[in-house]
Amino acid sequence: MVCGFWWLDPASSSLTSPGDVLTGAGRVAGLVGAYLVLVQLLLMARLPWLERAIGFDRLAGWHRGLGMNVVFVLVAHVLLVIAGVAVTDRDGPWSAVVEIVTTYPDMWLAVAGMTLIAAVAVSSALVIRPKLSYETWYWVHVSVYVAVALAFFHQISSGADFVTDPDARALWVAGYAAVAAIVVWWRVVLPVRLWFRHAITVDQVVRETPDTVSVWLRGRNLAELGAQPGQFLLWRFVTVGHLWTAHPYSLSAPVVGQRMRITVKDAGDHSAELARLRRGVPVFAEGPFGHFVLSERRMDAVLLISGGSGIAPIRALAEDLVLAGADVVLLHRASTWQDIPLRAELDAMAGHGLVVHYLIGRRVELRGDPLSPHPLRRLVPDVGARSVYVCGPGGMTATVLTSLRRLGVPARQIHTEEFSLR
Repeated sequence: MVCGFWWLDPASSSLTSPGDVLTGAGRVAGLVGAYLVLVQLLLMARLPWLERAIGFDRLAGWHRGLGMNVVFVLVAHVLLVIAGVAVTDRDGPWSAVVEIVTTYPDMWLAVAGMTLIAAVAVSSALVIRPKLSYETWYWVHVSVYVAVALAFFHQISSGADFVTDPDARALWVAGYAAVAAIVVWWRVVLPVRLWFRHAITVDQVVRETPDTVSVWLRGRNLAELGAQPGQFLLWRFVTVGHLWTAHPYSLSAPVVGQRMRITVKDAGDHSAELARLRRGVPVFAEGPFGHFVLSERRMDAVLLISGGSGIAPIRALAEDLVLAGADVVLLHRASTWQDIPLRAELDAMAGHGLVVHYLIGRRVELRGDPLSPHPLRRLVPDVGARSVYVCGPGGMTATVLTSLRRLGVPARQIHTEEFSLR
C-alpha cells in the first residue's frame, strides 16, 4: 500500500531519464523506510494483544533485527535522492545536497532527524553496544521519537506523493497519529494510571548475596495485575538515578496479598543502585510480560534450570509447582556457593517435594560442563519426559539448549525467554 502512493502518482509513469529513475527509487525507499520506522515503534509499544500473541522477547528480537535494515533503507533514500538531483542538474553531489537542504521545505528538520537515527544505529552496533551503560543506550534510543517527529514534517511538505494528493496525505497523517496515540497511551498514560490504581511502593530491600538484592514491593489490589510466576515487568523507580529509565526484572516469588518481589543481580549502574532504595519510593510498572509461565508446559513433570540472576523467575515457578504437588527438579549453576541467591528458600522447598541440585564450580575445576548432555542425563534420567524451563546467562542457556536437543527433548517441551530490551 505504501509503495502504491508512489505508483499512483502520475510522475512515476514518466521516468524518462537516469535522474528520474534515481529520484523515483529514492522516493520509494523513503516511503518504505518511514513505514518501517512506524512498525519499529509499534513492536515496542507494549500492545497487550501483540505481546500475548507473539511474546515480548520475540518482539524485541524482531525490533533489533529490523532496526539496522531500516537504517540502510533510510540511508538509501538520502543517497538516491541526492544522486537523482545531481544527475538531473548535471552537478556534483555536494551542490545537490545544498540545493535540497536550502530549497525543499523542512529539510533541516529532516537532517536533524536523520542524524539522531544514525546515532541510534551506532549505539546498536555489536561493537559499541556492550560498551555503553544501559542508561546511555536507553536515552539514545528514546531520542528516536524526536527523530520521527522531526522527519515527519518534510514528508508532508516536500514529499511529492503527498503534496498533490490530499487523500494520501490524510492517510499518512492518520497513520502517524495512530502510532503516536498508541505509544503515548501504553508507554506513558497507562503506567501512570496503574500507579494511581495500585500505588506500588518500595517496602523493603534485602541483601541476598554480595552482588544481589531482593526488592519487596507493596501495593493495592496487586492480583489485578495478573502477574504470573516467570513473568517480568518494566520497573521505573521514582527517585534520583532511576526515574528516567525502565528496566525489565522478573518476579522472584508469586504475588501474595499486597506484596511482590524482584531479585536483581548487579549488572550495571541501575541494578547496583537498587540496594540504596528507600522504603516508600513510588514505583511505576509496565506489564506483566512474557510467556515463561507454567500454563505453557506440555508435561506434568518439570525440570527447572537456572544460572546467575535467572534464579529469580525459576524460584517463583518452583514455589507454584511445589504448592501444586508437581514432580519438579531444579538445577542451579553457580561459580561459588556465595553466588546463590535465595538458597535458604530453595532448601526450604526441597523439604516439601522440590529436588534441588546445585552445580557449583568453574568448568576447569569440574573438568567439564555439568550442563552438557551426559551429566544432565545422569542428574535427570527422565529429562525427555519433562517440560524444561531455562533461564540464565546467554552462554549457559545456549549450552543447555544444545544438550537438550542432543538428548532428544522435543522443542515444544523447552521454554526459555530473554528479558532484555537491548
